[in-house]
Amino acid sequence: MAKGKKSAKKVRIGVVDTMFARYDMGAAARAELAECPGFGDRFTVVARTVPGFKDLAVAAKNLIERDGCSIVVALGMPGGALIDKQCAHEASQGIMQAQLLTSTPILEVFVHEDESDDPAVLAKVFENRSREHARNAYWMLFEPEQLRRRAGQGVRQGFDDAGPLAGV
Repeated sequence: MAKGKKSAKKVRIGVVDTMFARYDMGAAARAELAECPGFGDRFTVVARTVPGFKDLAVAAKNLIERDGCSIVVALGMPGGALIDKQCAHEASQGIMQAQLLTSTPILEVFVHEDESDDPAVLAKVFENRSREHARNAYWMLFEPEQLRRRAGQGVRQGFDDAGPLAGV
């Protein structure tokens, strides 16, 4: 390296997924990030897998504190039972606490098993939501104007966009 020149440090984006999910959400998120400009040169992906969604908060916190990630996409699937919804709420609280403790964004990406009874529809929601949140993480770091352009537009991840309210 030439004297006086600093090497540009690559940004790290963390992706943590679970074994419990019925779809490989991490693969979808990593595939989306691999399609983003600068993958490999400007940023890299650090991936981890944990047993279930209640393990996501600590894994995300470790990706930030131990692995130097600037943002984390945390992907999981709560089941359809009432206890699963309660556990998802608790896991969400843990993810929010990890964000506050690290001052780093952790995008929670949950697909609830009861979002659709049709396996094909549910698989599409898994794929789309995982990819769209991975793209959001990229935009947050490198192209925040992309998010600003979509403000107030009823953009959804997973299902079709709701669209903005008319006449307001």
